[in-house]
Amino acid sequence: MDTETRSWAKRKWTDFEGFVEGVIYDRDLSVSARLFGLFLRPFSYLFSAIVRLRLFLYSHRLLFKDRPLDCLVLVVGNLTVGGTGKTPVVERFTKELMAKGKKVAILSRGYKSKEEPRQPLWRRILRGGDEAPPKIVSDGETVLLDSEEAGDEPYMLAMNLPGAVVLADKDRVKAGRFAIQRFESDVLILDDGFQYLPIKGTLNLLLVDQTNPFGNRCLLPRGILREPVRHISRASYVFLTKSEIEPELELLQTIRKYNRTAEIIRCVHKPKFFKEINGDEVKPLNLLHEAYVGVFCGIASPRGFEQLIMRMSGELRFRRRFLDHHRYEEEELDRLFLQAKNAGADVMVTTEKDAVRIPSNYKSLIPFYYVRMEIEITEGFEDFEEAVAGICFPGRNGDSGPAGSPPGEERKSAVV
Repeated sequence: MDTETRSWAKRKWTDFEGFVEGVIYDRDLSVSARLFGLFLRPFSYLFSAIVRLRLFLYSHRLLFKDRPLDCLVLVVGNLTVGGTGKTPVVERFTKELMAKGKKVAILSRGYKSKEEPRQPLWRRILRGGDEAPPKIVSDGETVLLDSEEAGDEPYMLAMNLPGAVVLADKDRVKAGRFAIQRFESDVLILDDGFQYLPIKGTLNLLLVDQTNPFGNRCLLPRGILREPVRHISRASYVFLTKSEIEPELELLQTIRKYNRTAEIIRCVHKPKFFKEINGDEVKPLNLLHEAYVGVFCGIASPRGFEQLIMRMSGELRFRRRFLDHHRYEEEELDRLFLQAKNAGADVMVTTEKDAVRIPSNYKSLIPFYYVRMEIEITEGFEDFEEAVAGICFPGRNGDSGPAGSPPGEERKSAVV
């Protein structure tokens, strides 16, 4: 296959992925999208049955068993695919725990990272079946891998959390044991770990995007749910993210219908500053005031980012969306910036998550920045402190209970 044919095939595949994403997020309301949605719906029922069976087998320790690790485990995750803002929450907890003297290791699966070449079977046999160690993204002192090797989120966490160990591996049981043995970690944080059942969590933090809590309530591949809404029952704490306004009563009723004991904490993602991409310049939040701005991003929920920049700028002249985790190439960026400049934009802005996927030597046609976001807790700060205390001082307010339950509560049976 020649280069031109490969390029054509790649564009067609990208277009198809974009079409599917539009269907599962209900962004595409065309007739073809609706028909494709009907085609996908039976597969959602099948996926739901598999998810429920898997949870049943783990919760009753039939065929599969979760394994406790010799330290405290904090699970941060969601019921939906992408878009809830997990990374800033993981950052906030990590900083709070390290400030209290904990040795924290963050375990990520390294989604969309570069695959390590698998050793041949004969070599693994000769080595006594030893498994390859997890990728060490950061040893707590030095960031050792780039975003392509580590994955977007692990690399971001490693860059923003000096002092924290960051590991990437699909087998997070192995990664957790490695963190304990090699780095003497006493707290493990499972990033995007709500569906990772082989490890028994001490506390389960479930993030719910208040602006789009459960999509169309269909499971993959027809909707954005990874597991049924009723599995809110497994949460110790529920974080309502993007909670700028009071949550609707229906959302609160849904949470309480399936989980009567989990504390509900509201938080928002606040912009802090603009940082030059492939540079050191930091600009205040008034950077875009009266400016003509272009934006682009490859994230699961782009609308919130675009609206934020629109509110902060004089006028939005250019906008482009890519698939989640899209990795940018220089020629593609050149075309993008030329289009933005021709549209009248004099500055380009993207997300921090996208910034780590920009080639490190790329020089842009117009000034280019990412916006740094951090979480701010707007309601339930005492509950947040209680969650941190439950990790740092288990049993201080009574026995913290079995893994996965809130302090003082017995672990509920999984609802399947």
